[in-house]
Amino acid sequence: MKIIKLILTIVLLTAIGTDASSQADKKADVKQKTETIKVSGACGMCKARIEKTVLAEGAASAVWEEKTQILTVSFDPAKTSKDALAKKLASVGHDADKYRAPDEVYAKLPGCCHYERVK
Repeated sequence: MKIIKLILTIVLLTAIGTDASSQADKKADVKQKTETIKVSGACGMCKARIEKTVLAEGAASAVWEEKTQILTVSFDPAKTSKDALAKKLASVGHDADKYRAPDEVYAKLPGCCHYERVK
């Protein structure tokens, strides 16, 4: 009886391990694309808004550097695109690549977030 319990335990643990491995493989199959986007901003509040915006738009990760004004973003191309992310950033007040934020949205940003705009 002890041997049967031992064998069943081994089979069960093997099945669980195989399932977990299979799920990890499926996650690894998702092709993440990493891109950079030139995004205008001025402060830590901008950094938080920029990163939060692209994450909400479907990005898997986002890091904006104030000094370089560059956002490095990873995303699943089946869910979003660099262009869609740049458009969304412009809609919340940050000029991004070829998209300019609407003047009325930019004007509503906190004073510390007003960056020098290129005309």
